[in-house]
Amino acid sequence: MSSSSRPLSPHIQIYKPQLTSVLSIAHRATGIFLCLGAVVFAWWVTALSIGPEAFETVRGALGSWLGTLFLIGWTFSFFFHLCNGIRHLFWDAGRGFEIRTAYASGKAVLAASIAMTLIAIAFAFAM
Repeated sequence: MSSSSRPLSPHIQIYKPQLTSVLSIAHRATGIFLCLGAVVFAWWVTALSIGPEAFETVRGALGSWLGTLFLIGWTFSFFFHLCNGIRHLFWDAGRGFEIRTAYASGKAVLAASIAMTLIAIAFAFAM
């Protein structure tokens, strides 16, 4: 194998996925998904201001199984992005860089995000 066929720098195919890298990628993905959700939220608010017929159209779309799945994903994305953002604030302050702490805080972010999403779902369906 010649040296010219090798990559110039390490890339994603070389590294084994780790919790910290997966959460970093997920943080970016949830940020993008939150932007998409903001567009849907703007659609909902616009329909609310237009009138009952437009609002029922949006309500029907968001009340479908696909709309419900989207809202659950958006809710999880919100809580994950929030919790992981708080984790990053600690990192910005120079705390939590030890491997053990980084993994513990990553697992806490996942647990808290799932728990808050389940609580939000339970609250939404109880109404």
